[in-house]
Amino acid sequence: MSRPVADAPDGPTHRIPASAGLPPRAPARRRATHTTGFWFVAVAFTVLMAFGTAPTPLWPLYEARDHFGATTVTVAYASMVVGAAAAFLGLGHLSDRLGRRRIIVPALLVGIVASAVLILWQDLPGLIAGRVLNGVGLGLMASTATTYLHDLHDEARPDRRGSVLPGVVATAANLGGLASGPLVAGAVAEWLPTPLVTAQAIFTLAMAVCLALVLCTPETVDRELPAAVPPTRFVLRPGARRAFGAAGALGAFAFAILGLISSLGASVLHGTLHTDSHLMVGLAAFLMFGSAAAAQLVLGRLPLSRILTVGAVVFPVGLVLCTVALYHPALWLYLVAVSLSGAGSGLLFKGGVERAGSLAEPASRAGVLAVFFVVAYLGMGLPSVLFSIALRHFAVQTAMIGFAAVLSCGAVVSVAVALRDRAPGPDGLSVQSAHPS
Repeated sequence: MSRPVADAPDGPTHRIPASAGLPPRAPARRRATHTTGFWFVAVAFTVLMAFGTAPTPLWPLYEARDHFGATTVTVAYASMVVGAAAAFLGLGHLSDRLGRRRIIVPALLVGIVASAVLILWQDLPGLIAGRVLNGVGLGLMASTATTYLHDLHDEARPDRRGSVLPGVVATAANLGGLASGPLVAGAVAEWLPTPLVTAQAIFTLAMAVCLALVLCTPETVDRELPAAVPPTRFVLRPGARRAFGAAGALGAFAFAILGLISSLGASVLHGTLHTDSHLMVGLAAFLMFGSAAAAQLVLGRLPLSRILTVGAVVFPVGLVLCTVALYHPALWLYLVAVSLSGAGSGLLFKGGVERAGSLAEPASRAGVLAVFFVVAYLGMGLPSVLFSIALRHFAVQTAMIGFAAVLSCGAVVSVAVALRDRAPGPDGLSVQSAHPS
């Protein structure tokens, strides 16, 4: 088996054969093959991401249980963003030193603890604490799982290095998990008793199974190999600051609509569209995240300039239709609108993450992407809180007009800047992303 070593000062990670001068190692306990481990990690990635968005149809039940309103819902939702941002910045890079499995396992353990907190501590502080832990687990998983999938695939199929399969599977696991969480929780809330406990119990069991599977998966990082140089956390190519700002803005604007529907979608459906079905709330979120994944998978091979252009058109159209669906309440139109918004969001985010990666110095790519994801996740949380505050003073339709206008204009301007400032990236706008999205 080949093993990765730390980045050399002037280039990407190198691999050396196990026999190249390394001392013999004790026989390892029996583990799954790299091919089987690849799918174990994909399933674990999917489950933990689903756990992150599962509360979407459950927020009205939490509101009724703990007696709080829309602003508190968005704060509780955004607390997950705080945990995820902390994990991205402070812990995500550790997999290069400690090993991929040694980060994925704690991510699942933190997710299980978060679920236990949400079951046992049935109060608003418990809800917020559980969501923060949820975010930490999600951040650890999202920052490591894609690289782990690429490593496992390369070990299993060394003759097919550079295959698109790991990236496709990572995208499906990441956004597919985010899409399936609300649908599962919505079905639980619709048809099973005590949904706030039952939903968490289901995800606890699923994460426990995934933990057992990942523990059987081979490690792909050799901790016995010393690091050649300490990692550089955040270094951009010369002249790349404005372009990176545009890329970060794309991530934030793209995630803003995802955060809004995930946190306040249930209130909108119940209060404006007069739909009391928890399953329908879950379906709306499923269509939104699912459309983001589908758009990336279908159009992901287009040149980055076209991806951004299509996203800059589809995204505002979806937001306009969301506003129309609130002024002239129609459930079918709302579902179409969130699907288009999700598709546009997925394309803008893909463009943003690829652009951000192209602007980093080679030895600092992981650190630059970590900062990008923190900006994107802040976009998922902060605008939702501001929207809920606006609802205290304006009707939801009026607030949505302002929200749609700001996001649409911001996305279009960010795309224009990203398309104009091509020079800092090594390959213009043709860089391929290694992130799950």
